[in-house]
Amino acid sequence: MSYVDEVFDLVVAKNPAQPEFHQAVKEVLESLRVVIEANEEQYRRDALLERLVTPERQLLFRVPWVDDKGQVQVNNGFRVQFNSAIGPYKGGLRLHPSVNLGIIKFLGFEQIFKNSLTGLPIGGGKGGSDFDPKGKSDREVMAFCQSFINELHKYIGADTDVPAGDIGTGAREIGYMYGQYKRLTGLYEGVLTGKGLTFGGSLARTEATGYGLLYLTEEMLKCNGRDIKGQTVVVSGAGNVAIYAIQKAWQLGAKPVTCSDSTGWIYDPEGIDVALLKEVKEVKRARLTEYAAARPGAQYHECAGGSNVWTVKCDVALPCATQNELHLEDAKNLVANGCFAVAEGANMPTTMDATEYLQKNGVLFCPGKASNAGGVATSALEMSQNSERLSWTFEEVDSKLQKIMVNIFHSLDAAAKKYGMEGNYVAGANIAGFLKVAEAMTAQGIV
Repeated sequence: MSYVDEVFDLVVAKNPAQPEFHQAVKEVLESLRVVIEANEEQYRRDALLERLVTPERQLLFRVPWVDDKGQVQVNNGFRVQFNSAIGPYKGGLRLHPSVNLGIIKFLGFEQIFKNSLTGLPIGGGKGGSDFDPKGKSDREVMAFCQSFINELHKYIGADTDVPAGDIGTGAREIGYMYGQYKRLTGLYEGVLTGKGLTFGGSLARTEATGYGLLYLTEEMLKCNGRDIKGQTVVVSGAGNVAIYAIQKAWQLGAKPVTCSDSTGWIYDPEGIDVALLKEVKEVKRARLTEYAAARPGAQYHECAGGSNVWTVKCDVALPCATQNELHLEDAKNLVANGCFAVAEGANMPTTMDATEYLQKNGVLFCPGKASNAGGVATSALEMSQNSERLSWTFEEVDSKLQKIMVNIFHSLDAAAKKYGMEGNYVAGANIAGFLKVAEAMTAQGIV
């Protein structure tokens, strides 16, 4: 049995009932097979893969808090500090009822390679809780966030582990967490990113993941003889990533026509009205039914998960909602309707069989660890500003973000070509991200 297969079997045996983590590891190891086989003797001797797939530290803790009725609630808190070979752990905090240890481990594992691809000195980590901020009062959210940080603060710091926002964790939640961290430690430092602009946050952070997705997509198309201008784009999701991907798509001359949330999806043949979408989702925190009610030409379709956006005819598809939302049948719909490019705005939103189908049918496909790296890249730029005690302009941050995303594409493109897999951007992203981390791990010894 090959070293790759041995390690994957070990992961499944040691981490039962964690299918998302198994999927993430399998996808990475399969595309690394050519690199690993070329260095198998050394990697096996150093147990490099075993160390790579095993987190350096896993934290699981309870989070008790009191709701507005005086009832004590208890949630699970998680932080997986996966790999610090190239820098302090960096990765978001997801607040969603679906959160469990397996999902946090899959996200943390992906984060290792994503962070490596940015070219910035940040390692991989992820955290969160099964707490659902939806429908909670500000006081309840604050109570949860303060209790969460009461435990987590012992394990994080500006040079140790720098969490950020994610699904369910926006500026409000980061603000409450940062305030409690500062109260407990007495330190005013760049320990959490996604902070408010008045206390160390960075301009362009809100827009970063969505903007970065489009910068990379534009470069991918350009390098394959196509122009994003004039293309019809379908987008899933209606959160931070989706909203700003839609906004940047318009700015680059494309026409985004869909968005979705957990109960349904919108098809707007005239193109999504960004201002209205922001009003509905960011201000009112409402459902997309309100978008349809205010926009007569838009069609609202009730559908759990919103996955049916993939039935709409398009040129470019951007899954920006959550993991495993784009399935094989969706991939077949996209190919049948003439879609020629898919770039992931969420973490692992495309199932493995759907990814393989898209690639086999000549669709340009960029994985989330590359195409959605704009968020963590800008978080790292926020860390730099905090260290310098400076604030950069929006234009400065946006310019750096664009350069990072363009460089990410060229790194993964070059890696794919070097190892005889030209056009396979999944393999290219994994190889480019892995080689940097593997070299650092080897140089630092068995730790």
